[in-house]
Amino acid sequence: MANKPNIPKGTRDFSPLEMIKRNYIFNTIKDVYKLYGFQQIETPAMESLQTLMGKYGDEGDKLLFKILNSGDYLKKVSDDELLQRNPLKLAPQLCEKGLRYDLTVPFARYVVMHREELQMPFKRYQIQPVWRADRPQKGRYREFYQCDADVVGSDSLLNEVELVQIMDTVFTKFGIRVQIKINNRKILTGIAEVIGEAEKIIDITVAIDKLDKIGIDNVNKELKENGISDEAITKLQPIIALKGSNEDKLNTLQEVLSTSEIGLKGIEETRYILNKLSSVDIQNEIELDLTLARGLNYYTGAIFEVKALDVAIGSITGGGRYDNLTGIFGMPGISGVGISFGADRIYDVLNTLDLYPRESVEQTQVLFINFGEEEVSYCLPIATQLRNNGVFTEVFPDNTKMKKQMNYANAKQIPFVVIAGENEIKEGKLTLKNMVTGEQSLLTKEELIAQFQ
Repeated sequence: MANKPNIPKGTRDFSPLEMIKRNYIFNTIKDVYKLYGFQQIETPAMESLQTLMGKYGDEGDKLLFKILNSGDYLKKVSDDELLQRNPLKLAPQLCEKGLRYDLTVPFARYVVMHREELQMPFKRYQIQPVWRADRPQKGRYREFYQCDADVVGSDSLLNEVELVQIMDTVFTKFGIRVQIKINNRKILTGIAEVIGEAEKIIDITVAIDKLDKIGIDNVNKELKENGISDEAITKLQPIIALKGSNEDKLNTLQEVLSTSEIGLKGIEETRYILNKLSSVDIQNEIELDLTLARGLNYYTGAIFEVKALDVAIGSITGGGRYDNLTGIFGMPGISGVGISFGADRIYDVLNTLDLYPRESVEQTQVLFINFGEEEVSYCLPIATQLRNNGVFTEVFPDNTKMKKQMNYANAKQIPFVVIAGENEIKEGKLTLKNMVTGEQSLLTKEELIAQFQ
């Protein structure tokens, strides 16, 4: 007996209707990206492990899907090494490639490899799947799409302003109420300095980034386990818990971080972004959130995250500025900033809130019933004209029972059926049936086509 087919946990098949909805998401995001002058690229699903490793922190490295070398992948491994069963030591010998974890690191590699061809600043968008060996759960998948936009080759904070505008525009178009959270890694570095734990900045940011998931007590526990002193943890509490308007928070931070040059720089950058955004028509709330850390090591400036207000789900968009990423690949001095829409989570939110516009999920609009060769010959030119006018049109391929053809229309939720039998052909007309109301109309070819204009 054959094994029952299955797919790996954390991956999914998508039906035609689901693909229509997903393409609505992708196309909406693409259209907004193009409004701001971004150009599309694609990169391979596989990258060299040396490209990927060390870019996402220790936790990220553990979640990389590694690809076994083809052929005799054990050739370079000694028996002693195998017996030691040390995965960190064995992995580089067994695997030279891995599936991409995100789109930003491959993009940095792309910029370095193609630097002579690119016009700086270079504004790119990229919509492709990424893979993470994470524990599958609601809203978290092992294979999912990201929809990235990045600008490299410019230090201007206007890029950050535009990216916030893009996030706001996209979610306004979707009809999803969101909160756009903003912070700055320089502020977090300044906080680490003033509490006397500057060298522990990565441990601190990784821990506080989990605040929403695990709560303040567990964050404090993790900080202590990472060697942060009790005194420093105590000093950190009121900073994390800051309340009030964005301006109130910045004013308080100005005082708290008065001895930290880098902290004050982060406050200055955040003020600039928020001031510029106040002069444009932003539809969604923007909140300065000091618990936002975006645990990825490569962020150096502004960081962003978007949360849906009406659905309990994780971040649906995130991003930030990274000054050093291309330097890892031998091209120092190139700054970048970018965002990434989590298409799969956005899909779940739109489904939960039933926010898909009716026209976005339309499939076939008209089905021509097949009564035989003569009838098909009569209908084909009309079907072609409807298609030329942008109407999604099918001609049923088989001359079979009318009930079966009608059931096909119902199953695909096709709203209109065209019937052209012997009588209709004699009169040079067609019967148009509304499958929702049951209403039928006898129309000329011209009248039928006019119905869909």
